[in-house]
Amino acid sequence: MAAALPNRFLTPEDLVEMFELPSVETVYQWRRKRTGPRGFRVGRHLRFDPEDVRAWVNSQIGEAA
Repeated sequence: MAAALPNRFLTPEDLVEMFELPSVETVYQWRRKRTGPRGFRVGRHLRFDPEDVRAWVNSQIGEAA
């Protein structure tokens, strides 16, 4: 994720592509378990703020070190 994140809210599909996840179900599992980046609903659609995704990635890197 060294490249800049898009200047828009991210979809679960965006996270699948960015992190090369097996499916969007992984993103929804993260949400249910409260282990992934913070997300929010817009109606029935799940979205992620790029800054929250960046903060989550940094926290994961910090925990791994």
